[in-house]
Amino acid sequence: MTYVDTSDISAQMFITVLLFLLIIAPLISLGVLRFFQAKKKSGFILIGSGAAVYVLFQIITSFTQT
Repeated sequence: MTYVDTSDISAQMFITVLLFLLIIAPLISLGVLRFFQAKKKSGFILIGSGAAVYVLFQIITSFTQT
């Protein structure tokens, strides 16, 4: 068994992946689930909020990089 070298991963990349796995992906998957349950308004709200979190995070990281 080999180990993966994670020393090259930056803190920003780690936080991005963590944010994606904990917030954005569940919101989008719940939105898709609501579409299958024929609850379109709730589905659009969940997918929209997942996209809004992603855009907000991109805006914040663009200001903190400089």
